[in-house]
Amino acid sequence: MMSNNLIVLLSGKRKTGKDYISEKLLKAIGEDKCAIVRISEPIKSQYAKEHNLDLSELMSPNKYKEEYRKQMIIWSDQVRSQDPSYFCKIACSEAVPKPIWIVSDIRRKTDIKWFKATYGGQIRTVRISATEQTRVNRGFVFTKGVDDVTSECDLDDYTEWDLCVANDSSEECDCVINKILSLINIV
Repeated sequence: MMSNNLIVLLSGKRKTGKDYISEKLLKAIGEDKCAIVRISEPIKSQYAKEHNLDLSELMSPNKYKEEYRKQMIIWSDQVRSQDPSYFCKIACSEAVPKPIWIVSDIRRKTDIKWFKATYGGQIRTVRISATEQTRVNRGFVFTKGVDDVTSECDLDDYTEWDLCVANDSSEECDCVINKILSLINIV
């Protein structure tokens, strides 16, 4: 396991812009110093193998992924019932060694707990929000069994964020990037 200088954990509901902000941060910090780590990658990779699915399609933001999202959540919950940090461990073991990691998809208290226990003071937590209308405008459609379960709601009552930001417009997104860069002392 690598010892990073800093690990930024991003969290937020679907369609709040976590991936978009992760990519903007990567560009702002520089690919020589930073890498994006996605916990969803080992989930989708393992699920695709076990169910003979197209991994590249599962990784893209399209309808194919949405067809399998609910089943992936149920399957990943079964895996997590045996080891809550299973996917965090795989994502970090497969991540490119860089001084800064941006973990783009923290969804559970157990994810944060594992990162803090493993990396201690290197962790910065960020909660990204957007209004429901903004999320709908970005393609969000409430799905029972997806948007009302632990994978989407576990962090709703978590209050120990280092930074909470709203991302409802391109102007706000620029502000979000600047606030995160300031949080990690890169301005």
